[in-house]
Amino acid sequence: MKTGARTLIEALQREGVDTIFGYPGGVVLPIYDELYDSSIRHILVRHEQAAAHAADGYARASGRVGVCLATSGPGACNLVTGIATAYMDSIPIVALTGQVPTALLGNDAFQESDITGITMPITKHNYLVKNAADIDRVVKEAFYIAGTGRPGPVLIDLPKDVSTGEVDEASSPPAAISLRGYQPTYEGHVRQIDKALDLIAEAERPLVYAGGGVILSGASAELREFIETAAIPVTTTLMGLGAIPGDHPLNLGMLGMHGTAAANFAVTECDLLVAIGVRFDDRVTGKIEAFAPNARIIHIDIDPAEIGKNKKVDLPIVGDVGRVLRAMLARMKKRGDTANWVNRTGTWKAQFPPAYRDDDRLRPQYIIQQLSDLMKGEGIVVSEVGQNQMWTALYYCFRKPRSWITSGGLGTMGYGFPAAIGAHFARPGETVVDVAGDGSFQMNIQELATVAHNNIPVKVVILNNMYLGMVRQWQELFYDRRYAYTELSPVDFVKVANAYGVEGIRVEEKADVRGALETALSHDGPFVLDFRIEREENVFPMVPAGAAINEMIGVRNP
Repeated sequence: MKTGARTLIEALQREGVDTIFGYPGGVVLPIYDELYDSSIRHILVRHEQAAAHAADGYARASGRVGVCLATSGPGACNLVTGIATAYMDSIPIVALTGQVPTALLGNDAFQESDITGITMPITKHNYLVKNAADIDRVVKEAFYIAGTGRPGPVLIDLPKDVSTGEVDEASSPPAAISLRGYQPTYEGHVRQIDKALDLIAEAERPLVYAGGGVILSGASAELREFIETAAIPVTTTLMGLGAIPGDHPLNLGMLGMHGTAAANFAVTECDLLVAIGVRFDDRVTGKIEAFAPNARIIHIDIDPAEIGKNKKVDLPIVGDVGRVLRAMLARMKKRGDTANWVNRTGTWKAQFPPAYRDDDRLRPQYIIQQLSDLMKGEGIVVSEVGQNQMWTALYYCFRKPRSWITSGGLGTMGYGFPAAIGAHFARPGETVVDVAGDGSFQMNIQELATVAHNNIPVKVVILNNMYLGMVRQWQELFYDRRYAYTELSPVDFVKVANAYGVEGIRVEEKADVRGALETALSHDGPFVLDFRIEREENVFPMVPAGAAINEMIGVRNP
């Protein structure tokens, strides 16, 4: 006989798990005791939220399922923000939580919380395991659900008596998974694909709108071949950055609230919008009725629930993005004449690039440009949420998929630093940089202890304006500069980093930017750069709430 805890560890090993991010507690001690002798690497974070974000970053960087572990009650509840972040961006993670013994369930026992109930709206599926003999099956199902179809988080709640319960040594997981009611559609309908190709061939001003679904399906090469074969300009969402090289001549950049002028103008003027792996969220569309007002819409997505949810669609294709694009390329017999349209969008791109005042002041856009130049499209850039995120999206040239990791749908401050830790363990040979704001960095600053203890060579670039910058920008533009509770006290981040045993440099002059970045990138270990940027620098372009996406502040109309 063997324990449920040992069964769990063996099941995780069969799924190829090499790293778990977690924080121990009373009811998970049996699991931790088995982990102690296993081949699985455990990274002790300093807060459970960081464990969930690290598992998420691991999944985004690797394409595999990330795993986190927490104890019952507050430990499990501290995972919630990270689970919700993964759910909104369709990221495959398995969250393991301890639970009070089954006999105490519902009794308000010490450190009891109904974590399956709490997480039901933010998980793809979850389990409360009541019999140790079910662990093998549940783990196999959980990884299958998390990583197939539209990916997402799955939670497994394990009462302590299940972890200590006995399982027959000869037991084994089911040979195959068959879940009634869960049959994702991977192949697009041939007739729908042919109709789409007809619309594409007829269009004079077609535009591809590509999102995170392209990266999740590993379809970046197919997308590139498609836009080049059909000669169609492309714009990407925040989550889609890197699906097409940022310097590709057909790439108009990111669209939406802080999108490029070229992308937003193109969406407004196109006569056909080919939406691929996207969900038409409000930060992209702005005023929904004014989004692509002149266009017929083709929507390709693996999740049928997203098609027509926010925007009426003329031609739906349900299926895996990569497979649908390969089928379209194989069946494409002709293409339309898009030369004039490509030239027009190229003119917008040249005429209205993202721009800022280039002077002697320390401006965040310049820092990002220098970082981009030094990284040369290699490595992984992670960001927090806020102005730092948008400046990175606009001024960093992403050339590869899975080179950009950020919280899109939920917009989770504090995400970037622990996600960067996870990205490192997914791809340990690559440089990982976290671009942060001073506000967001302080939300999980305790993870400096994690990077110091494990010598994790994550480089943190803090764009420090001593404000909650994006909120302050809205207060400046729409609330008469009434900066209600958005100014932050100055923090000496270098001293804080040093206190944890991490090296750092404060930078206050533009002339010192490149040297500081080079020092950080060449350092063998974690490093913190505290850039004291212009305090009231804003992110432009910007679409005000409720406006159409071609009604941008900071850009003149063509």
